[in-house]
Order: sequence, then C-alpha cells, then structure tokens
Amino acid sequence: MGEKMPSAPGKLTCGLCGVPLELIKAQFGYLGHKFHTEVPRCPKCGQVFISEELARGRMAEVETLLEDK
Repeated sequence: MGEKMPSAPGKLTCGLCGVPLELIKAQFGYLGHKFHTEVPRCPKCGQVFISEELARGRMAEVETLLEDK
C-alpha cells in the first residue's frame, strides 16, 4: 500500500544535503499500531519527506480508525 510520489524520486532533493531522495519502505507508528509505506528519503542524512497527500490521506485514515476503537 505505497503512496504515489508527486514526481519521480530523482526530482526531489534534500534541503539539507542537496542530494536526490530515494524511495524506501518506512514504518510509521501511532497509538501502538504500525503501518508501512514507501516514502522519499535522503540517502545521506536520512531525512524523510512526508507529502501532504500521505499526511492527509493514509496517515489520517489510520489515525481515525485507531481513535475510533
């Protein structure tokens, strides 16, 4: 269930390092539950880019589902 990036991974660059971001499978946790998705990450410093689409979409869905339990 990976999220689509708004552009190709090579088009986004790290604001700190200036190197192109690469897609990695990352684990996120909320209220003791975890889910995985692919996100762009800087191969040099590890900074992860969370798109607005991911934050308002999949992450918001998981948050709502867990809080409703």
